[in-house]
Amino acid sequence: MPNNFWQKIEKPILALAPMAGITDSAFRQICRSHGADVAYSEMASVSALFYKPQKTLELVRFNKKERPYVVQLFGNNPEHFAVATKIITKEVKPDGIDINFGCPAKKVFKHGSGCALMPQIELAREIISAVCDNTTLPVSIKIRAGLKNFNAIEFIEKTKDLPYSAVMVHGRTYEGGFSGAVDWKIISQIKKIIPKKIVLGNGGITTPEGALEILQKYPNIDGLGIARGTWGKPYLFEQIKNECRDAIHRVLPKHTITAKNTTTQDAINCVSTENYPFSKIKKIMLAHAKLIYADKHEMGKLEIRKHLVWYIKGFPGASELRQKLVRAESLDEIEEILK
Repeated sequence: MPNNFWQKIEKPILALAPMAGITDSAFRQICRSHGADVAYSEMASVSALFYKPQKTLELVRFNKKERPYVVQLFGNNPEHFAVATKIITKEVKPDGIDINFGCPAKKVFKHGSGCALMPQIELAREIISAVCDNTTLPVSIKIRAGLKNFNAIEFIEKTKDLPYSAVMVHGRTYEGGFSGAVDWKIISQIKKIIPKKIVLGNGGITTPEGALEILQKYPNIDGLGIARGTWGKPYLFEQIKNECRDAIHRVLPKHTITAKNTTTQDAINCVSTENYPFSKIKKIMLAHAKLIYADKHEMGKLEIRKHLVWYIKGFPGASELRQKLVRAESLDEIEEILK
């Protein structure tokens, strides 16, 4: 596939994983500007696109600065997936389309979508085929380690012949939600099953040290999808890469390059464990606020509040500053508070 961006990104790939209510255009732009290699949209309903597409198209529109940009679709009807894929390909023109087989949210699961689709292999295959057959864009899938007595390896074994280009594997089971143990071994095993497809691991990455440790321990995976670890820390991508790009490659046998001798521990230690300077964080906060207000206008004041609270968490005086920020009614007020 000539326009398969997945094969052109330097490894390890660091992707901003999709998060409902979080990965909007403003946040994607902030994360891309701070080191994310790929950005995913929020989940978009294929049924909404099938019946009344306008509102959902508004949800997934993007700025060219976000490229490579992937639109994630969810649902359980192959016909809806086919139509939605055509609409997204023609109207939105992203760089890729992703299918959600991993969401554990009760509302999504109850409707037979997200993670509920994993054991339904025939339906899952129909959905993947419906998307692949209706776009020229690379298709990816997002799955979980498993649910009940069904695991991700079985899912991959039974779908590996289909022409999707990449898979992001959340290493927790459906039952593990967002706090259970992350099974990185199963992600590494999946890469061995589909060596020609891109495999990203996802789940529990919150620090640069943690990211490097995983990449060193499981060198065959192609990269990481980072989600909640970016809350208030869009610069986490930058931290993982900063001054460690060469070190990451040196300690990953798959991506060895010529460089000075260094040990695994050196690679971990070269990332500062100190807090990111608050002076820099304030600049990011203001830039993020400006993007949200430009994109969502008056609704921006509601959308930015959760992010502002996450940004200041753990810093001296955070409680007092939080009280001021959540009461801010305009961009000017936020700017004044952050002076």
